[in-house]
Amino acid sequence: MKKKFDPLKNYKETQKEIGYVKRKDATQKTYDAIGFMSGLEVHQQLDTKTKLFCNCPAGLFQKMDEYDAEVIRHMRPTLSELGEYDGTALMEFKTKKNIVYRIKNETTCTYEVDDTPPFPVNKDAVEKAIEISLLSKLNIVGEIHITRKQYLDGSIPTGFQRTAIIGVEGEIPLKNKKVRLIQLSLEEDSCREVSDIGHTRIYRTDRLGMPLIETVTYPDMTNPDEVMEAANYIRFLNRSTGKVRTGIGAGREDVNVSCKGGTRVEIKGVSHNKWIPELTHNECFRQWALLIIREKLKKRIKNHADWKITHAQVNYIDFKFKNKSLKEAFDLKHKFVAVNLPGFQGILSHFTQPGKSFSDEISERIKVIACIEMPHMTHSEDLKPIILDEDFEKIKELLHAQENDAQLLIWGPSEDINTALETIEERCLWAFAGVPNETRKSFKDGTTIFERVLPGADRMYPDTDSAPIPLSDEYIENIRKRLPTEIVERYKQLKEWQVPEDTYTYIFSKNLYPLIKKIITDLNVNPRFAGSFLGHTMKFVEGHYKPSSQWSYELVYDLFKFLKEKNINYSIMKYMLPHLYQHPKMDFDSILNIIKFKKITAENIKEHIPFFKEKFYSIRRKKDDKSLIEWIMGELRMFAAGNMNFNELHQLIEKEIGKSK
Repeated sequence: MKKKFDPLKNYKETQKEIGYVKRKDATQKTYDAIGFMSGLEVHQQLDTKTKLFCNCPAGLFQKMDEYDAEVIRHMRPTLSELGEYDGTALMEFKTKKNIVYRIKNETTCTYEVDDTPPFPVNKDAVEKAIEISLLSKLNIVGEIHITRKQYLDGSIPTGFQRTAIIGVEGEIPLKNKKVRLIQLSLEEDSCREVSDIGHTRIYRTDRLGMPLIETVTYPDMTNPDEVMEAANYIRFLNRSTGKVRTGIGAGREDVNVSCKGGTRVEIKGVSHNKWIPELTHNECFRQWALLIIREKLKKRIKNHADWKITHAQVNYIDFKFKNKSLKEAFDLKHKFVAVNLPGFQGILSHFTQPGKSFSDEISERIKVIACIEMPHMTHSEDLKPIILDEDFEKIKELLHAQENDAQLLIWGPSEDINTALETIEERCLWAFAGVPNETRKSFKDGTTIFERVLPGADRMYPDTDSAPIPLSDEYIENIRKRLPTEIVERYKQLKEWQVPEDTYTYIFSKNLYPLIKKIITDLNVNPRFAGSFLGHTMKFVEGHYKPSSQWSYELVYDLFKFLKEKNINYSIMKYMLPHLYQHPKMDFDSILNIIKFKKITAENIKEHIPFFKEKFYSIRRKKDDKSLIEWIMGELRMFAAGNMNFNELHQLIEKEIGKSK
């Protein structure tokens, strides 16, 4: 008697088989073994008053349910000049989506909804894009040509994005290497997605058309940490100009990943750089797992060109499924279909990503292409079974399945089932080829899901509505003269100032270096203190208090200046900053009154030490000098704030405790 197949055991064994390790345990040797390779496409909105090809305001956002009209469109594929259909276009057509655009009159005009030609390109955006290109050591083009890049997910009503290459062939420095840049492009941003449920996808058009730069690297990164380092450098470089937007959604990365023998897969719209290492690590191993699956299938199934699924309708009543999801589907009159996958036993439960197996590769495509919302599938190797083994035995009989076959049970609206069946067969046939070209959506836990088929390389063509824009050498040189200091130089300067390294990411991401330099230069503040205050205290306040809309980092300079003029020690700033952050129009004297600041001398502070020493000994069991000093520090901190430096306070207490021995 043959031993019963154990999906959970198979999942764990295949995880070991592909050599998967957690990212924290991986080394460069790990990534070299599987041929890790990655490149970036870093998108950053430019801070301009108007959009790229019209005069609508940029940066004015509408609320979720705030709109004046809706436009509904349907995507359909058209033949290219070569008589071919784009794979992405065909996939989107299969979804039978209704694309709904929610329009606000203040932020959208007839250009955005493809009813009028583009206005002349925003000159301010062009100049800012050139400036950032020069900082990236890119060669500026002699003439700007506007092209159209196909966007087939409906996020741009025209079906294409107007884009222009500004600079080519540059480089950025990392700690241990240089990463080559392919180009920097200036383009219009897409719509913001509101929801994507079933056959309806809804967008807001407020962001549509805002000027955006895209910096594209070569696939020079050979481990996940290098990918994040490069993404951070490009982001910091962009922000160092002070000419880009910041905040949620203003900067996004598309991360391209492949492994040895794999193919380029694009992880789309990564909004948090700290996610990048885990995402790229798991994606590379996902591809490695798919290549191992390919080899297994080729050994089992010699003539895979003839491989096909078989299916049969399942009568819910006959099976009496007890699962709640299946009962709800039956009540909705959904159709139930059993599918046989010849020779696929052990593949559905094969490890691909942490918590995911090959079955997820199928299920995710059903959701996206057939538009059947989850849950919509279970299978014979489900790690968390929702129907009984005996039910799958009946399904096997219904399908006339062989011993090494695997089975799926899918359900959904009748009109979507045929698309789901086509999708299942297509994804399984891809398993014989290896890794499909696709874009994937990222999640915080480091895993990804299928989003859409990757567009072809020939998705760009000239825009006949826009004339070329010549760039003179004189114009470019004038921009070059006003470039800010390079990020590398700023990094070196912070090190010379002995600013703690754990503040650098925050300082660069908020573009606070110019402010720190101004505080140091104008007010002669200790550089380490200025950097630490902004990189530690300011960061803490931002994470714990809600800001006023009038808040500006320049107020920190004003606060330093005020305290210097009043001869108040900067130690008081820690207590003033939360109030200033929430009420930036309040004058500094009023904030000092709120925190009950009083000017007292060091001698007055010293007089309190004997009292607190005596109190400490009366309430504490532990009576060593170190504990005594730290406790008195805590008690005297508010007295000392603004009157003396805390290091001086510590020395004063140590001295007085030493005297009293």
